[in-house]
Amino acid sequence: MKDIAKRFVENPLLSPNDIPASTEGLEITCLLNPGAFQFQGKTWLIVRVAERPTQKENIISFPILTETGSISIIEIKKDDPELVATDARVINYKGTDYLTTLSHLRLLCSDDGVKFYEPEDYPSLVGEGILETFGIEDCRVATIDGKYYLTFTSVSDNGVGVGLRTTTDWKNFEKHGMIFPAHNKDCAIFEEKINGLFYALHRPSSVDIGGNYIWIASSPDGIHWGNHHCIVRTRKGHWDSKRVGAGAAPIKTEKGWLEIYHGANENHQYCLGAFLLDLEDPTKVLSRTEEPIMVPTTEYELSGFFGNVVFTNGHIVQPDGDTVTVYYGASDEFVCGATFSIKEILSLLK
Repeated sequence: MKDIAKRFVENPLLSPNDIPASTEGLEITCLLNPGAFQFQGKTWLIVRVAERPTQKENIISFPILTETGSISIIEIKKDDPELVATDARVINYKGTDYLTTLSHLRLLCSDDGVKFYEPEDYPSLVGEGILETFGIEDCRVATIDGKYYLTFTSVSDNGVGVGLRTTTDWKNFEKHGMIFPAHNKDCAIFEEKINGLFYALHRPSSVDIGGNYIWIASSPDGIHWGNHHCIVRTRKGHWDSKRVGAGAAPIKTEKGWLEIYHGANENHQYCLGAFLLDLEDPTKVLSRTEEPIMVPTTEYELSGFFGNVVFTNGHIVQPDGDTVTVYYGASDEFVCGATFSIKEILSLLK
């Protein structure tokens, strides 16, 4: 499989030990899947931080948020007959699914796009309310008319949906609740209106009929969405045979809207590919890469909390108009960076 990514020699850019835990008694297990944006002349990441208590022998423990926002720790003996713990990310206890970690979103910035630090006076974003008791994850950032639109995964025992918050200064946020209900995730809003409408990619899923496909929707205001179309499906026998999902906001090019997306196969290997949408009617898919443009190959991509994974929901298009810096999660544990040539990606579309 072809891999055209130029990985940063400094990778991993961020590891769990690089920032402090949010709460005493918790430790950071993973740093994952950052959204990326530019603000006040700097490159910023909004990183998913996954935490849990230090694990004790023969016990699985994990945190959840109460409806009031406080943290509750659940402990279960590993030999409990009602516990199913075959996945590092999700367990089932007495018929209910739980995440093994609790995620929130942390802001970091950089002067050079490589060395990131946590600035003062900028808040973390945490889950709030009954629909976010298992945390919030994988934030994508779209900038439209000076306003930042943050779409993220809201997780609770009610299911997984897409939440939205907006800001202009990254210190004060307007909360718009859940804009795509369960089960939905991987929501990326276009950074430009098309014929007066907002557009967004999203990923509903069904375990019975259909599959984990990429859809597109439109909106008059960026909050209320409709006119849904399924546009990109999994491909049997390919690297993206099991699930596909959008990355960050599509990139506008002369040939169309270029979207870098993730795909996974039956072995849970996550790679990156691309597809192209019509400029005037983004419900039309013009072309798609047959082979991935990035494949897990390095040690930090192959082994970690959940190995064999490269996953992006954040990028920055550089001033030359061709180089795109993709920030990505590696093996569900590290934050890394790589660059691509937009022209090279376009040349691989078929």
